[in-house]
Amino acid sequence: MTEHPTSPNRRQAATPAAASGLPEDAHGAVPDPRTAVRRTAAPGQEPDGGRPRPALPGDGPSAAPAGDDAPGRDEEPAAPRGSARARRRGRGAAETAPRGGGGTERRSAAHSEHPAQPEHGTPEGEPVWDADRNAARGAARRPGARDGSPERDGRTPDAGHRDTGRPGAAAGEHPAQPVESADAVATAAGEVAYTGTGGGMPPVPPAGGTGGAGAAETAAARDRGGDRLRFVGAATRRIARGIDLDEIVLGLCRATVPTFADAILVYLRDPLPVGDERPVGPVVLRLRRTDRIPLDPDTDSGRLPLMPSQPDLSPAVGGGPAAELCEVEAGGPLAEVLRGVRPVFGDSLAARAALPELLGDSTSVATGQRTVLAPLRGRRRVIGAAVFVRRPDRPPFEPDDLLVAAQLATHTALGVDKAVLYGREVYIADELQRTMLPDSLPQPTGVRLASRYLPAAETARVGGDWYDAIPLPGNRVALVVGDVMGHSMTSAAIMGQLRTTAQTLAGLDLPPQEVLHHLDEQAQRLGTDRMATCLYAVYDPVAHRIVVANAGHPPPLLLHRGGRAEVLRVPPGAPIGVGGVDFEAVELDAPAGATLMLYTDGLVESRMRDVWTGIEQLRERLTATARLTGPNPPPLEPLCDEVLDMLGPGDRDDDVALLAARFEGIAPSDVAYWFLDPKAQTAGQARRLARRALARWDLDDLTDAVELLVSEVVTNAVRYAERPITLRLLRTDVLRCEVGDDVPQLPRLRQARPSDEGGRGLYLVNRMARRWGATRLSTGKVVWFELAMPS
Repeated sequence: MTEHPTSPNRRQAATPAAASGLPEDAHGAVPDPRTAVRRTAAPGQEPDGGRPRPALPGDGPSAAPAGDDAPGRDEEPAAPRGSARARRRGRGAAETAPRGGGGTERRSAAHSEHPAQPEHGTPEGEPVWDADRNAARGAARRPGARDGSPERDGRTPDAGHRDTGRPGAAAGEHPAQPVESADAVATAAGEVAYTGTGGGMPPVPPAGGTGGAGAAETAAARDRGGDRLRFVGAATRRIARGIDLDEIVLGLCRATVPTFADAILVYLRDPLPVGDERPVGPVVLRLRRTDRIPLDPDTDSGRLPLMPSQPDLSPAVGGGPAAELCEVEAGGPLAEVLRGVRPVFGDSLAARAALPELLGDSTSVATGQRTVLAPLRGRRRVIGAAVFVRRPDRPPFEPDDLLVAAQLATHTALGVDKAVLYGREVYIADELQRTMLPDSLPQPTGVRLASRYLPAAETARVGGDWYDAIPLPGNRVALVVGDVMGHSMTSAAIMGQLRTTAQTLAGLDLPPQEVLHHLDEQAQRLGTDRMATCLYAVYDPVAHRIVVANAGHPPPLLLHRGGRAEVLRVPPGAPIGVGGVDFEAVELDAPAGATLMLYTDGLVESRMRDVWTGIEQLRERLTATARLTGPNPPPLEPLCDEVLDMLGPGDRDDDVALLAARFEGIAPSDVAYWFLDPKAQTAGQARRLARRALARWDLDDLTDAVELLVSEVVTNAVRYAERPITLRLLRTDVLRCEVGDDVPQLPRLRQARPSDEGGRGLYLVNRMARRWGATRLSTGKVVWFELAMPS
């Protein structure tokens, strides 16, 4: 086979052992005198006869074996391609071929299968593997591979690699010998890194050199760098998972101990600034949390509780517990470190002065580079500091660990900023929802009330559901429950406006259907897409009746005293905000001992069930609960809790509002009611009727006060009324007197002049009555007053 005159793959004549006078190696080959100090493995072959690797694209003519034009060299004739027997022998024949003298040689199977190719060429249709190219690039960057031209021995790749088109010397031929150069001298000095490719075993360092140690150090450094990246990625993910302040600080402690440090102390500003607030006053750092590796391996979990309980952190931190409060001195060493933002080792000049100020003079940390002080800087300002500590028996921190501490501190500080902003939003949402709903329900005579509210989720604390109970004249009470679409800030704002409108309309004592009509008009004024459902009911404890009007809301349920629960049949109506619809009211019996349940659709509707299925489940739950108490009705507060227990884990798709009313009523024997004509003698008649009622109730001690006040109020009503007036006395926990007329103008309390003949009646009522007031009705007004019952 004739080779190209410029091919780098030319063969060189074997040098007999006898001519050199040097001992043969294990294979019978004679080392070159110039490299006798240290045998250098060619890039295509592992040292000491290791596995070959593919030829590298970066191999240049400088590493090629000498050809015909080399002085003192004789070219060997090209060997034939070989027989099938030689090919079957494969690589083993190539490794056992004699390497001396010009005798008969055996060719490797790989060489016999791939003939020599032209310079820098590849066999036709044979692509160069990317793995080989990557290996070449990696070898060129490793120590010992200079100028991208490592030495070659020309051996063909093993069965695990494709041929790259650069056939090497056949088996039995001498590998190329390096010329005397700076590279050869450096190689002899032991700077070559022996790196195998193709998944082979790690190389064996050459005897008498330091190249193997350098390669090991490089690989170890590379592994440490990868470990740091993986640790930082895992730690930052754990920190980022937190949504509140405690979760984020806990994530930092759990991520760093024991992987990165043996102990950690996290200090945060007290109070933490929110958003763009500019703190006023000195900077105070409070120890938020500590964590450490347990000294006893049997310690349960080995984690430290939240502050302020702080155990001993020794031996990482000695001299007693760290200070829980630290006031940063302006211009002091701690302020300088915090202003510098970058983490520093504990043995640096800045940290040696800053740590005692932070931890306290009685606290000491491990010496050397076993402490890292990392400032926590948020979006705009420093919000704290973290101290990472290692015990004296552990390896100290390395310079690259400062970068790790900086990453941890940055992610923690940004997370704390996020948590503070989230906490403020939660506070605003809670305050908004609290002000939109009643703080406490009134307890009017003849009815007992209980309520519950559940937000849709912890992340959505506000919603459009509301409930209310509004006292009305005559011991009546208006019960309202509504639901605005959505559970956002907008829904809560609309809900607040509708609730205020309902309270105003209820104060006018309008019928329920009229109240819903005005709410519908108000919703249309707020916007075209402001939709809501509402149920409005008025309970009269004297008549034991309830009037209900519905605007697209789920129907109420009535639990009777005997334990039977039923769904009240009320007209469904259209939702509020549709406009142009009429609402209808129905009047139903409200027996004493019965319980009315008003609720929103979040209680009965979810992705797992429809509305009517949920209503039926609620009815069954009420029935089952009433059976537990027998003939007596169940307590109201536990009944509300039992109703909410029907909500499963997947049933919280919407917020829930629940209002329960237990009807007790007022017995007819405790009520006295009269119609009086508006004439001059009516005041005296009213005094006589009141005196008889008090005598029947054994309340003679109140006779004088009641006669005086009734006379004054009835006189004012008779003076302006045109139709018969009403007088009603109710005996409950107080004595209540109500006088109604057909005049809508409300009386006002004023100070009468000495010359005025009248104007002193309401002044007497205000002085003698426990409470008094006037309420406008659709048919006029009612003036009422209350007197405490005698003990």
